[in-house]
Amino acid sequence: MEDMLFYDRMQFAFTITFHYLFPQLTMGLSLLIVYFKWKFLRTKIYTYNDASKFWMKIFALNFAMGVVTGIPMEFQFGTNWAKFSELTGGIIGQTLAMEGMFSFFLESSFLGLFLFGEKRLGHKLHFLTGFLVFLGSWASGYLIIATHSWMQYPVGYEILENGKFVLTNFGALFSNPWLLPSYLHNQAGSMVTSSFVVAGIGAFYLLNNKHHEFGKLFVKTGVIFGLISSLLVAFPTGDLIAKNVAKHQPVTFAAMEGIFKTEEGGSEIVLIGQPNMLEKKLDNKIAVPNVLSFLTYQDWNAEIKGLDQFDPSVYPTNIPGLYYAYHIMVGLGTIFIGLMLLAAVQLFRKKLYHTKWILWAIMFMLPFPYIANTTGWYTAELGRQPWLVYDLLRTADGASPTVSSGNTLFTLLGFIGLYLLLGLLFLMLAGKIINKGPQLNQH
Repeated sequence: MEDMLFYDRMQFAFTITFHYLFPQLTMGLSLLIVYFKWKFLRTKIYTYNDASKFWMKIFALNFAMGVVTGIPMEFQFGTNWAKFSELTGGIIGQTLAMEGMFSFFLESSFLGLFLFGEKRLGHKLHFLTGFLVFLGSWASGYLIIATHSWMQYPVGYEILENGKFVLTNFGALFSNPWLLPSYLHNQAGSMVTSSFVVAGIGAFYLLNNKHHEFGKLFVKTGVIFGLISSLLVAFPTGDLIAKNVAKHQPVTFAAMEGIFKTEEGGSEIVLIGQPNMLEKKLDNKIAVPNVLSFLTYQDWNAEIKGLDQFDPSVYPTNIPGLYYAYHIMVGLGTIFIGLMLLAAVQLFRKKLYHTKWILWAIMFMLPFPYIANTTGWYTAELGRQPWLVYDLLRTADGASPTVSSGNTLFTLLGFIGLYLLLGLLFLMLAGKIINKGPQLNQH
């Protein structure tokens, strides 16, 4: 049973990790594309229009990869997690169906019109199709996170005698106190990824003396949006999520912050340390006294419960993994703010385009928002364990009892091989588009 559960979780973790490499760019990029098109309508400078069409090619490629890698996850609800689907399908099925029927179709329908319909539609209607693509992609994220938020903090439900969950209050799904902070944090994270990608490609062009005009536009846009979104990820959205976890999942909060023992007179915030599960402590830690209490409760001396205050049966199943995922996310987020702040200062001084070390840093940092977003999701998912629906349905009780560990491992190996090929194909196609660069059309 443990082997079966391990491989079920590994397969879903691998497929969803690979899949989310693509939506996190498309959601943020859709807003930047709309921004470029809007700037064109205001200024009549065709560089903005050409920029919007260039990035829509990258968007379309990402969107296609997201669709291809997202479909297998839906099947896993029926194959690997049949019991979970049977018990909770009456609730999560509604938001997932809405995502597919409304958001996905809105996004995919108008994507084609934006890509190929500019001449027939005219610029104003062309802008409208881009806006509807943006609306669809952000609505998709909202409905997915509504599903996730219900699993983290279940609301508006009733459990029948047969163990099935039924929805008693549809509005509660969308007024869930977990939903809005999570959604805004996720969207800000996707904006960080897209901003770094746009700025990174712009830096690449400037450093290689290619597409100079577009390089400057991409760097400027990426830095401005990147600084704003990096700050929003930390505060207020990240702060609100941390307070939600401290309030509703205190054992998770203790694990991700590395608090093994309750401290009297305020809790320290750990900057560096390694969880020692045998001795229930952090090794080689560097911490700042009382700061965590202040950030969480605005009280320097507030008590935060440590893991010693909870039964081990409700501990997160992978405390070191949760601790490291959380600290990698926070550490990278801090670096993003610092780098974008430096770049913004140089932009204001009109020296950024010639400050090569910052351009190199921006280009080098391009993959790291993907890592930060991934570890952020790992923090959320590892933090909820050992529950599928927090405090109501354990992960072990949601797996399919008739699917063997051997079958799951075999298909996991197949996914790894297939996704490796898809990843290489994506990099080749994206590299070709980037190398060719934006096209200056004859106007």
